[in-house]
Amino acid sequence: MGLSDKTYGIQLQTDIGEIGFNHPILPEIRSMSAHPSLLWRAFTSLTFVVIACSFGTVAIAQNTDRPELPHGPLRQTILLGETLVRQTDTHPLTREFVGNSLQCSSCHLDGGQHPQAATFIGVAAAYPAWAPREQKVITLEDRILNCFLRSQNGTRPAAGSEPSVAIAAYITWLSEGTKLKMNAKQSLGPHHITMLTSPKLPASIDRGKQLYADRCQDCHADNGSGTDDGPAVWGDESYNDGAGLAKVPKLASWLKVAMPPDEADLSVQASFDLAAYLNSHPRPHFEPPALSVPHIETPAAQ
Repeated sequence: MGLSDKTYGIQLQTDIGEIGFNHPILPEIRSMSAHPSLLWRAFTSLTFVVIACSFGTVAIAQNTDRPELPHGPLRQTILLGETLVRQTDTHPLTREFVGNSLQCSSCHLDGGQHPQAATFIGVAAAYPAWAPREQKVITLEDRILNCFLRSQNGTRPAAGSEPSVAIAAYITWLSEGTKLKMNAKQSLGPHHITMLTSPKLPASIDRGKQLYADRCQDCHADNGSGTDDGPAVWGDESYNDGAGLAKVPKLASWLKVAMPPDEADLSVQASFDLAAYLNSHPRPHFEPPALSVPHIETPAAQ
């Protein structure tokens, strides 16, 4: 469900042949004109409502699954954040920082609004958090920017920059109403993916290869390079070997709840087999960014 999937309290008075709008949805749609995916969803939602009117008087309450969008500049920043999450590799504000063809939503399905597949819902409430990989406490922005280095095989935008703030604002908006509980163990939100227990049989690359041919290659291509229907899953356009999904248990746990989209039905064994096959292929090597050491002036000898 995207930001524009709300029904905005529309009431249809079909018994008198009128459709009344109790909320100014038209200005809302106009404000989304810079976000084509959101605009399309708004019109498809509206079409559903208009069709429903043929069945009599319909009152549709506002969807409460997501918090209300605020007004003003913060609203536009949140909307920009969702756009960047869905168009990370092509948007002018983020494409220079992305080294492959993945978007944030390639892993965080439905723009991070999928309830299980690396959801963003509630994530902001867990930060600042301890990050075992970095061996320090990090902020939500830090966590976002680290994904550019690993999952997107690129470089970090500056903390406090427009894309960094926008994505953080979007995730924070999705976290409204979640009880604040900083994570002292790991940099994960309250609804993070549950790691699977290893299956009885060791993961098999051969079984995974057959699974991929039967169920995955139509969307991700036989060479793993991706298509219009699915991202690259190995090779230069995929995540690098420093990403979380480069570990078989983590990828298997994600596959179990995420693939195929909207009808995830892989067994635990199949998830591990497929993860082993995907991660058996070459992918970019993660090179940690060089640490900058501040230059300290040494006083001249007297």
